[in-house]
Amino acid sequence: MRCLILGATLVAFLACAVARAQGQSELEHVPPAAPQSHVHDMSYAEMATMMGMDDRKKFHKIMLDRMELRDADHGAEYGWDASAWYGGDFHKLWLQAEGERSDGSTGHSRLEAGWERIVSAWWSVRAGLRRDAGIGPARDWVGAGFAGLAPGFFETEAGVYLGEDGRSAFRLTIERDFLFTQRLVLQPELELDAYGKDDPGKLIGAGLSDLAFGLRLRYELRREIAPYLGISWNWRFGESADLAEAAGDDAAGFTALAGIRVWF
Repeated sequence: MRCLILGATLVAFLACAVARAQGQSELEHVPPAAPQSHVHDMSYAEMATMMGMDDRKKFHKIMLDRMELRDADHGAEYGWDASAWYGGDFHKLWLQAEGERSDGSTGHSRLEAGWERIVSAWWSVRAGLRRDAGIGPARDWVGAGFAGLAPGFFETEAGVYLGEDGRSAFRLTIERDFLFTQRLVLQPELELDAYGKDDPGKLIGAGLSDLAFGLRLRYELRREIAPYLGISWNWRFGESADLAEAAGDDAAGFTALAGIRVWF
């Protein structure tokens, strides 16, 4: 019983001491003087200049993601994959171009342009136009899709397209950067294309048409300039494989490649 009384007395003494110390601190506190200057009414442009930030400012970026030479089974190829955008925090105009060229002729090329709207911290929706050229007749499409960062830091782009004569297509691209150091980066990438109907003029069959998987190891001399080496595997499926073989192409192939990545 005596121990309980002593414990309670000690707790009460400590509580009084803390309260007294807090009260003394409040008595000794000297508040700062009130501001003597007042901000006058100003326009948005003046406010943005004074604060050093502008939420309405437009930005741009040009990315030459791949400019490379490929040592394919049927000879050397030149390939490219570039994109650009211009806009603000929520709305952007974008442009993408991809293709390959060998023996003085373009085997495949894709050009897309459209509008992009940010819908969350990680994702945006897109709508625009696409034109396929190269082998066979040119094809025009209208499309919509999304782009963003999936869980696991996988950069993802997907689009659905509608074309003339009831044609339809689906395209998916997934890639990820693995940093060995702050400058040495391994980038695996997966691309696939699927179509709703046969298009023999473009060597395309209905269903899953082609799949490509690549590994590129780049060294960033600067963030904006990075040479790289890599390898890629390409497969065609179903009717697309049969049409390619009938035209003298391989249904599957392995490619060694070297190139440079530049952005500004």
